[in-house]
Amino acid sequence: MRSEPGSENGAVGAVYLTRAEIGARVAELGAEIAADYAGLDPVLIAPLKSSLVFLADLTRQIPVPHTLDMVEIAPYTEGRDGGVRLLKDVDAPLTGRHVVLVEDVVDTGMTLHFLCKTLSVRGPATLAAVTLLDRPYRRLVEALPLRYIGFTVPDELFAGYGLGLEERWRALPDLHVVSPIALPDAATEAA
Repeated sequence: MRSEPGSENGAVGAVYLTRAEIGARVAELGAEIAADYAGLDPVLIAPLKSSLVFLADLTRQIPVPHTLDMVEIAPYTEGRDGGVRLLKDVDAPLTGRHVVLVEDVVDTGMTLHFLCKTLSVRGPATLAAVTLLDRPYRRLVEALPLRYIGFTVPDELFAGYGLGLEERWRALPDLHVVSPIALPDAATEAA
């Protein structure tokens, strides 16, 4: 791992995955998805904002016809534990479509479970998921359609490649470990 020169307040630390490593793995994931969905015209659905960079790179690596859509979710506040709510729904009907959810990070599985539950009532033909980063040891929900995994990562906070903290560092091309120095007490990865 190496440090990024000029990182603000030292909070963004060592590079965990380089853009080249990420690009190579995203190309492999795209090839796997293309092979599995050839002739099926899948729809890739990603939650805003942190999955946007991954979705953009992944879609260019899938040489079969497919469409894109976005959802936006937010955690519940004011006394609700661990839940999420839908802020922006998909635009297209999903009945009979092959749906691939595109996630940046899957750890507890709660967000992916919510999305699967929400979208499965729309009658898709199939529902699968791809994630760039996986933390299976943090899983609270086991029955997830997680078919494609980019990297299994340690229990660290990351920034770059679409992942941000307080809306910063999303545009960094490499994935960095966020140093606990200079972080607010309640720091979490922003979705």
